[in-house]
Amino acid sequence: MRWALVKVALAVTTMVVVAFAVPLGLVVKEMASDRAYSNAERQAAAIGPVLAITTDRTQLERALASAETGPGGGIGIHVPAAAKGGSPTEVGVRRASPADVAAAVRLGRASIAEVPGGTALLQPTAVASGIAVVEVYVPDGALTNGVATSWAVLAGVGLALVLGSVAVADRLGTRMVRPAERLSAAAHDLGRGDLGVRVQEDGPKELRSAASAFNSMADQVVQLLTNERELAADLSHRLRTPLTVLRLNAASLGDGPAAEQTRAAVEQLEHEVDQIIRTARAQREHTAQAAAAAGCDAAEVIRARMDFWSALAEDEGRTVRVAGADRPVRVPVARPDLAAALDAMLGNVFRHTPEGTAFAVDVHNADDAVIVLVSDAGPGIADPAAALRRGWSGGGREDRPAAAGGGSTGLGLDIVRRLAESTGGDVRVGRSVLGGTEVRVWLALDGRRAPAGARRGHRLRRRIGGRVFGARGRRSARTAAPGVGSPGRGAGS
Repeated sequence: MRWALVKVALAVTTMVVVAFAVPLGLVVKEMASDRAYSNAERQAAAIGPVLAITTDRTQLERALASAETGPGGGIGIHVPAAAKGGSPTEVGVRRASPADVAAAVRLGRASIAEVPGGTALLQPTAVASGIAVVEVYVPDGALTNGVATSWAVLAGVGLALVLGSVAVADRLGTRMVRPAERLSAAAHDLGRGDLGVRVQEDGPKELRSAASAFNSMADQVVQLLTNERELAADLSHRLRTPLTVLRLNAASLGDGPAAEQTRAAVEQLEHEVDQIIRTARAQREHTAQAAAAAGCDAAEVIRARMDFWSALAEDEGRTVRVAGADRPVRVPVARPDLAAALDAMLGNVFRHTPEGTAFAVDVHNADDAVIVLVSDAGPGIADPAAALRRGWSGGGREDRPAAAGGGSTGLGLDIVRRLAESTGGDVRVGRSVLGGTEVRVWLALDGRRAPAGARRGHRLRRRIGGRVFGARGRRSARTAAPGVGSPGRGAGS
């Protein structure tokens, strides 16, 4: 595909360059010729006034000496004889033949004659004795002066256009081919049994759609294999009861070859069932690990969970806003784990803020991480650092006293923290632009923890332009009530 695009760009650009460069080259050559003859006409016109005054040789030679071409230049004057039987006067350099001069006199207008090394402009001028002819020599070099340079510039510009179009076509082809190559490689890996392979959804719209379909197919394959292996394990467990009955019946058969063969067959059958159960469990664990390694679409999970929570938000009169979940955003965590973390954060909003409090869910896809933000317009958390510790009860909210006896396990945000740290990310709790609590979950895409989480957060603030982090004063000054979407079921979908 890359070579096809390059060939198309090369052919089209070459045709365009030829269509414009060839006519321009001919125009440049014609302009150089016109410029040379215009100069010759100007030089001939400068001698005309002198011939109108006098035909004296001395005066004419003096006029030629002061002309543009200077002494011994390319100007010659042919003056007819003053009386019958006299000889014509020739001044300057003569290159045109007498026949050409006579033809110019007969025509009575300027003409061009071929001479050795170039051409001669013959300009007739009326004098007292008849028609004089001013001859101006135009060398071949003057007719093509600057043409070679102009053609070289045109050729260079044309070549640059061709190379530029080829480079652009190659880059465009690369942008189209790389996603296709990744999709092909992922399909081969999935065919070889790598259930954790997924494709990054980028490139042109059609390839993004194909990548999304491949990821959905791979998720379905993993789910089907999981169901199949669970069914195999379940069926194997169901066989244990009749096997136990067979073993008891075989034990009561007494002695004898038939009884021993029956007991050996029952033992062999029980061994095979145990082997099937162990294999099914191992394959099920492998499938689960592959599914977790493949990750999930965070945007799809957010939309699904917001569909669930928006019903309760409508009942409590809460306005909801969801941003950034309109396109696929893959994260390296399992779907159930991400759904549990979202439910924990959204559950805290409903448990620890008054009814009618607005909240928002934002997702940002950075270069090396995906950031999920859950913010509300409630009273906030008095001790954000304590909220991330295991065992925090939520009573630290400014609007509620601490639970007597610490009845909560506080596992909500601890689950979120462990989910983020499993990817090399982290969790931050602070004040949101809506005025309440903001929980920021950083899910690293490369699996490497940055040495300074705070500095990484500052880079994110600069990168997303302060839309959710930072620039708090600018947003709060613009909206007294948070800029959230319309209330009602489906506000988060």
